[in-house]
Amino acid sequence: MKVGVPKEIKTHEYRVGLTPESVREYVGRGHEVVVETGAGLGIGADDDAYRRAGATVLPDARAVFDAAGLIVKVKEPQPAEIAMLRPRHIVFTYLHLAPDPAQARALLASGCAAIAYETVAEPDGSLPLLAPMSEVAGRLSISIAGQLLMRNAGGPGLLLGGVTGVAPARVLVLGAGLAGAQAARMAVGAGAEVTVVDRSLARLRMLEAQLPGRIRTRPSTHSAIEEEIAGADVVVGAVLVPGANTPRLVSRAMLRTMKPRSVIIDISIDQGGCFETSRPTTHAEPTYEVDGIVHYCVTNMPGAVPRTSSHALNLATLPYGLALAERGLGALATNAALRAGLNLLAGQVTHAEVAAALGLAYVEPSQALAVVRT
Repeated sequence: MKVGVPKEIKTHEYRVGLTPESVREYVGRGHEVVVETGAGLGIGADDDAYRRAGATVLPDARAVFDAAGLIVKVKEPQPAEIAMLRPRHIVFTYLHLAPDPAQARALLASGCAAIAYETVAEPDGSLPLLAPMSEVAGRLSISIAGQLLMRNAGGPGLLLGGVTGVAPARVLVLGAGLAGAQAARMAVGAGAEVTVVDRSLARLRMLEAQLPGRIRTRPSTHSAIEEEIAGADVVVGAVLVPGANTPRLVSRAMLRTMKPRSVIIDISIDQGGCFETSRPTTHAEPTYEVDGIVHYCVTNMPGAVPRTSSHALNLATLPYGLALAERGLGALATNAALRAGLNLLAGQVTHAEVAAALGLAYVEPSQALAVVRT
């Protein structure tokens, strides 16, 4: 199968689906790789770097889509890209379909097979292709919060870690998964006062053991969130239900109890966001205010650090992408993790949580694959 890498076109998205190092691995396994000109410029890799790795550089996205059967991207296909998809294509990328019915409908109409990084799941429940970007986003959230707390950025004029004799900012992290844990570690490192809320006591115990005496933890209840949010200067939303819409943990009524010009960072926005007042933003216009509270809801946060993000993502996706290049959809028969990542196939929804979120019929992946093979 020929592998195609188009240039990302989402606003201020500088990552790339395959780095030159990954291309070399594909080519070394006997696969042909075509890359759109300029696809790697955001990570400092020019067309010659891809040619040296063994790729063929093509002049535009259309040429890549026409030539390739497996499309490896970073972000969800944009409308112009979906228009180039055909039933023969396998798209391997982040999709986040639950809060995006328009994208889902368009991809279903294309007839392509769509495998979402965020729902590729190993038998132990881990999400190996979501993990690297969760780590990046969690760490970035605190850097961004530090900037937004500054008065010139619209914040209250606080230094995250305070200084001698002046209290630090109070950071509330909703969710103790990978993104939330990284946010907590970064906030602690910056000297902030940190509280983490999660419904899993096991996760909270683990985080307490890793940061002994440096964080407060509380089980996730309506009352706990209501109490904590009223005193927070920064709230980081890092809640995930794989494939499904994120639960809205913070209502607008709760928002009104917050300190004026406090900051919300919604890492969960890709799956709809965990604040009632969240709506997707871009790196071009990252923030807005509701009831005097600064909201940051950028849907591709890791795109701001594309070198780190692209290499981290490629380290995770490479073995799965190679399996698809080698066997196509046949790889899903023996690879349970990839099979869990299959969201759409031949106009059908093949992920239960995605189907439920979109209100569409669910078809079991093996059943959909059997129909395609016949």
